[in-house]
Formats: sequence, C-alpha cells, structure tokens
Amino acid sequence: MAKNQTIEVQGTPIAIYKGDSEDYISLTDIARYKDTANTDDIIKNWLRNRNTIELLGFWEQMYNPNFKPVEFDGFKKQAGLNSFVLTPKRWIETTNAIGIISKSGRYGGTFAHKDIAFEFASWVSIEFKLYIIKEFQRLKEEESNRLQIEWSIQRTLAKVNYKIHTDAIKENLIPQELGKNQTSLVYATEADVLNMALFGMTAKQWRDISPNEKGNIRDYATIQQLVVLSNLESINAILIAQVIPQNERLIQLNKIAITQMKSLVENQSIKKLGKSE
Repeated sequence: MAKNQTIEVQGTPIAIYKGDSEDYISLTDIARYKDTANTDDIIKNWLRNRNTIELLGFWEQMYNPNFKPVEFDGFKKQAGLNSFVLTPKRWIETTNAIGIISKSGRYGGTFAHKDIAFEFASWVSIEFKLYIIKEFQRLKEEESNRLQIEWSIQRTLAKVNYKIHTDAIKENLIPQELGKNQTSLVYATEADVLNMALFGMTAKQWRDISPNEKGNIRDYATIQQLVVLSNLESINAILIAQVIPQNERLIQLNKIAITQMKSLVENQSIKKLGKSE
C-alpha cells in the first residue's frame, strides 16, 4: 500500500488512506490514543456493541449496493451477548462491507470511512473526536487550496500555450505584403491574382513545392482563408469593372487579405479564450 497522509491530533499521528474516491481514517491510530498496546482489542470491543453494528449496517445499506443485509441482521441479533466477538476482518468478509477496510504492511491497520471513523473517535473520546475533525478539515482545505493553485497554473499555461499556438497560426495564415517584383508581373488568370493576394503564390508555384499533394492550393485552405477568398472574388469583380489595372488591383487585394485574415484570426482567439473562462 502507498504511504498514507498523516494528521497529528494532540500528539498522536493519525493516518489517512485515500481510497478510490473517499478518505479512510485509521481506527488503529485512533485506538492508540487510548491504549498504545491494545489497539486491536479496543476496536473489537467497539465492534461488538449493538449501536456500532447498527451504525455500520445502516451506513452500508446507504452506500454499498453489494452489502449483505441478512448477514448484518445475524450480527445485530448477537450484538451485546457476552459470547459475541467481532473483528474487522470477519465483518468485512461476512457482509461484503466497504465502510471498514484492513490494510497489511508497513502502513497497514484498520481504516474506516470518515463517517464511521468519527463515530469511533467519539466512542474513544468526545474531545479527541473534535480535534480529529478540526485537523481533518484543515487537511481538506489545504488539499482544496493546492488543487485551486494547480488548476490556476494549468489554466494560465493553457492560455499561454494557446497564445503561442495563435501566434503560430497568424504567422502562417496571414498573408505577407507582396513586393514590387510580385505585383509588377502579369498573371494569366484572375484566379492567380487572388491566389497571390491571399497565399502569396500562384497555383503552379504551389504545385511545384507540393508535388505529392492532390488537388490544388485552394483545397488546402482553412475556413478563414476560404471566407477571405470569397470576399476577394467579389471585391476583384468590382475593381475590374472600374478598369483598374491588374497590378494595382493585386496591391489592393493583398492589403485587404492581410486586414481580413488578421481580423478573423484575432476574433477566433477571443472566442476560444472566452470558452476557457
């Protein structure tokens, strides 16, 4: 078994075993507060009490669908008799109980769900029980604060990583401003004018650098690029109707593509960061 957490109550270390979803407190350590040499006997004496049997049985019926009520009734009938003896192991194996567990090894002992452990502590000492509850709550608060800090750090890192990712997207998606050599060329088709404005290359240039890819440059465009491309087609039609030369149209379309892509990428960033709140 992994090493337990420990709280110290009036000079007595009390182990806390973390189960799958619940905390179990060491009955052995609580008993040690009363008598360090006879912890097993103290637990047995508590278990043979009728009130204890009813407490354990009712708890199991509430939280354990596999609990055996018939066997529980048998123990309840015997409780209080001088001849009645009950060990944690016998209770667990007979009734299929989960509220009490036995652990072997260096960090072993008898552990009980906190609901049950607090009742055992009350039987040992009311004052001691109150101190156990106080220290247990302090431990839970520390764990909660630590989880909040870890969550805050993870949330911050997620935002930082997203910002890095967004910057990388911007670097790759936002078109570069075309140089004079690119804008002075005459392009055979208007499709390539739009390709240059948005992607910075013609369809042929893309095929030359992507020989293993199927389709064309627009087949690999992002949603944002396709939106801008549609806008550029409409704007280009207006510019053609105004009899603006191709090189001048290309300069304008390139500037528009840069502006619109920046806007789309930044809006997407705001939207996604908002979801992480």
